[in-house]
Amino acid sequence: MAEFFGLRSFRVRILLGYGAAIVIIAIVFGWSVANVRTLGLASESILKENYKSILAAENMINDLERQDSLLLYELLGINPATSEAFRAMESDFLQWLGKAKDNITIESEVALLGKLEAGYLAFLGNAHGFYQKPTAERAAFYQTEVQPLFFAVRQSCVDLRELNQKAMVQASAQAQQLASKAVLRMIAAGAAVTAIGLVLSIFLARRLASPVERMREAAKRIADGDYDVQVPVSGQDELAQLAGQFNSMAKRLEQYHAMNIGKILAEKHKTEAILQSVDDGIVVVDPEFSIMSINLMAGSIFNVSPEEVSGKHVLEAIRDERLSKLLKQAIETGRQPELDEKESTLSVSRGEKQVYYSFSVVPVHIGHGPVIAAVLLLRDVTRLRELDRLKSEFVMTASHELRTPLTSIGMSIDLLKDKAGSKLSDRERQLLNVAQEDVQRLKALVNELLDLSKIEAGKLEIDFEHVPLPLICEKTAKIMATQAEQAGVELAFSCDERLPEVRVDPNKITWVLVNLVGNALRHTPENGHVRVAAKQAGRFAHVSVSDDGEGIPLEFQTKIFDKFVQVKSRRTSSGTGLGLAICKEIVRAHGGTIWLESTPGEGTTFTFTVPIAE
Repeated sequence: MAEFFGLRSFRVRILLGYGAAIVIIAIVFGWSVANVRTLGLASESILKENYKSILAAENMINDLERQDSLLLYELLGINPATSEAFRAMESDFLQWLGKAKDNITIESEVALLGKLEAGYLAFLGNAHGFYQKPTAERAAFYQTEVQPLFFAVRQSCVDLRELNQKAMVQASAQAQQLASKAVLRMIAAGAAVTAIGLVLSIFLARRLASPVERMREAAKRIADGDYDVQVPVSGQDELAQLAGQFNSMAKRLEQYHAMNIGKILAEKHKTEAILQSVDDGIVVVDPEFSIMSINLMAGSIFNVSPEEVSGKHVLEAIRDERLSKLLKQAIETGRQPELDEKESTLSVSRGEKQVYYSFSVVPVHIGHGPVIAAVLLLRDVTRLRELDRLKSEFVMTASHELRTPLTSIGMSIDLLKDKAGSKLSDRERQLLNVAQEDVQRLKALVNELLDLSKIEAGKLEIDFEHVPLPLICEKTAKIMATQAEQAGVELAFSCDERLPEVRVDPNKITWVLVNLVGNALRHTPENGHVRVAAKQAGRFAHVSVSDDGEGIPLEFQTKIFDKFVQVKSRRTSSGTGLGLAICKEIVRAHGGTIWLESTPGEGTTFTFTVPIAE
C-alpha cells in the first residue's frame, strides 16, 4: 500500500484504487447475467410448451361461436347466405385443431382432443343437416340436435385451455422458485461487493481528500478576507501542483488587496460624501427591502437618523405604505412605476407648514441582470407648488376682471351692429364681425380658464346623479348635429339602450363628450366619419369618440392633455388648448380615466370611463 500511495500521478492513484472495485463489479455482473439468463430460459419454456395450445383453444372457441351465430342468423332470416362463411369457419377450426394435436405436452390432452374432434365432427354433421331441413323445421332441429353439440364442443375447448393454463401455473411456480434462489444469490453477492467497495472508498477518500480539504479551508479563509494563507505541499502529483498554484494565488491576492484597499475606501467615502451633499432626499433599498443608504436630506424628510436606520427594514424609516409598495413594485418588476403628478407628490407636516416633495422610484440593474437595488428620490417642490397656486389665483382673478369688460365690449358691438349697421361701410361691418368673433373667443378662453382654475383649486362642484348614458349621447348628438353637417362629416352614435345608469354630473359629462366630438370634427376631412360608442366594462362604462381624420403626431400624444397644447388641423381652429385638460380633470373628478389611441394619417380614438351607478 505504501508503494501504491507513493505513485506520483494522482490520476493513476484513482484509477488503480477503483480498478479493483470495477473488476469485482464486472464479475458479479457476469454472474448475475447468467442467473437472469437461466431464469429467462425457464420462462421461455413455459410459453413454448403451453402457449400454442391455449392460443389454439381460444381460436377454436371463437370459430365455433361464429359458426353458431351464422346458424342463428340463418334461422332468423337475417343473412340467408351463411353457408359459405360457415365452411370458412369450419376450415379455420380444423386448422387450429391440427395445431393443438401437434403440440401435445400433457398426457391427458390426447383423450381430450379425441373427444373434441369427435364432438366437432358430429356438430358439423348436424349443422349440414340443419341447412337441408325446411325452414319450418329448422328451429326444433337446432334446439334438439345442433345446440347441445355446440355446448359440448365448446366445453371441450374450454377444458383444453384450462388444462394448459394449469400447466403454465405449475411451470411458473417452478420458475418462481428458481428466481427466488437467484435473487438471494445476487443479494448476497451485491452485499459483499458493496461492503468491499465501501471499505475501499472510505480508505481512498481519507487518503486522497486530505489535500483537497486543506485547500477548501484555505479558500474559506480567503473568502472571509484573510489572505495570509499557505497550504502545505507534499509530493509531486497534481494535487501538490494545485496546492503550489493556490499558494501563489493567495500571495498575489494579498498584495492586490493591500494595494487597492486604500483606493476602494477613498471611492466609497467620496460616493458617500456626494450622496450626503445632494439637496434631494435619496434612499437606496436592497432586494430584501433593507436600507443600503440614506442621505441626510432623506433622514430629515422622514425624521430619522441615517446611522440608526441603515441596514434596517425600509418600513422602520419610511412609515408610508404607498412608498413602500412602490419600492416593492420596482424591485419585483424591474420597471419604474408610472405615476402622474398628483400620485408622485408626498406631503410632510413641518409644524403649521406643509412641505411638498415630488418623488420617483427607480430600479437599479447591472447590465441586463436582475435588480440589485431600488432608489427613492425626493425633491422639494413646495416653492413650485406655491408659485403654481399664485399663478392659478392670478389667472382666476384676471379672468374675473376680464369677464365684465368683455361682456360690455360684446354688448357694445352687438348694439352698434343693430343701430348703426346700415350706416357702416362693408369694410367697417367686416371689422365689427372680426371684433365680435375675437370677443367671443376671449370670453370662451376666460370661461375655460375659470373652470380650470376651479378644478385645480379643488373647487369644482359636481352634482352626481344616476343618469342613462344614452340620454347624454342623445343630448350631444342634438348639440353637434349642425356643426357636423356644416363640416360635411358623418356623425354616428352607438349607445346601447340596455346600458345601466351611470353616476355622473350630466352637464359636465355632456360638456366632455361635446368637446371630444368637436375636436374630432375639426380634425376630420369632408366626407369623413366620427363615431361615438358606449359599452359596459365591469363596474365602469367606456365612452369612445373615434374619427378617421389626420391623427395626432407621436410627439403630441404624451402631452395632449396638458394645458395650452394644440394640434394643427386642416381647418382653422378656434380652440384655446384647454379643452382636453379640463376633460381630463372632470373625468378624474368622477373617478374615471381618459386616454387616446392614434395612428398618424389613420385617425384617433379618445376613450373615457365613468362609474356605473350602484
